[in-house]
Amino acid sequence: MKITVLDGYTENPGDLSWDALGSLGQLAVYDRTPTSEIASRIGDSEIVFTNKTPLSEKIINESSNLKFIGVLATGYNIVDIAAAQKKGIPVCNVPAYGTDSVSQFAIGLLLELCMRIGYHDEAVHKGRWSACQDFCFWDFPLVELAGKTMGIIGFGRIGHRTGEIARALGMNVIVSSPHEKNDGFSYVNQSEIFAKSDVIVLHCPLVPETRNLICKASIAQMKPGVMIINNSRGPLINEMDLSEALKSGKVAGAAVDVVSSEPIAADNPLLSAPNCIITPHMSWAPKEARQRIMDTSVSNLRSFLDGHAENVVNK
Repeated sequence: MKITVLDGYTENPGDLSWDALGSLGQLAVYDRTPTSEIASRIGDSEIVFTNKTPLSEKIINESSNLKFIGVLATGYNIVDIAAAQKKGIPVCNVPAYGTDSVSQFAIGLLLELCMRIGYHDEAVHKGRWSACQDFCFWDFPLVELAGKTMGIIGFGRIGHRTGEIARALGMNVIVSSPHEKNDGFSYVNQSEIFAKSDVIVLHCPLVPETRNLICKASIAQMKPGVMIINNSRGPLINEMDLSEALKSGKVAGAAVDVVSSEPIAADNPLLSAPNCIITPHMSWAPKEARQRIMDTSVSNLRSFLDGHAENVVNK
């Protein structure tokens, strides 16, 4: 049995092992696969794993030997799951691997926005403290989070964990989710999130209803000086509208790990916006989280081979 991994580098840049997957068949791992080579690299493989390499209806139909598609991530929009279903090919993803890492990163973005630790570390190493007339300095307003209100939009596993951490920091937490639970958190509608939050954190999926969720109209409902955190999906934010709100000061700061087009375009308006921290879609990437992706992907394939596929997204 031939197994092909089309874009294995981000999952495993060298600190993990493909051996468990390789024990299940003849394994070929490509760091990256350009669009023009997807079909040829799949060839007569029965098993294909992808992270961000798209598998279109055309590619799926041309891959006559294909029997299983594994996604090395939770999101699976890069696979035409309807086309796969028509051919009886299960598409299996990896849910819940990043709960701790992504929630930790969301709080990390918020703390960096409030304290600017990286900026001031760099300033010290450049000699600013050595040359300072006073015993300390800071170049940004520093923000204490205790007593402030965090509004979380999207309250699945990651949102819930972020809320738990925010509570430990002394924050009041309100949440907006279509699935209300009896878990001690205060569930409100999105309008209340916008009106009452000092910090808004996005942990919702990208669906038509959430695209451009943060835009001129929703920002107008927010408190002056609000901070916005997004390490969910880039198109949740209208980036031009957020850039303008940062420039006007209506939004005091934003920190994002995702943008509308990745890698980020050189003309993305957030690059020139003040008080905007941008990281390169790395919330998911601690080794522990990537090991869970590897382990679950191997388990998904084993389950398929045993006749009872798990984590199938196109049933």
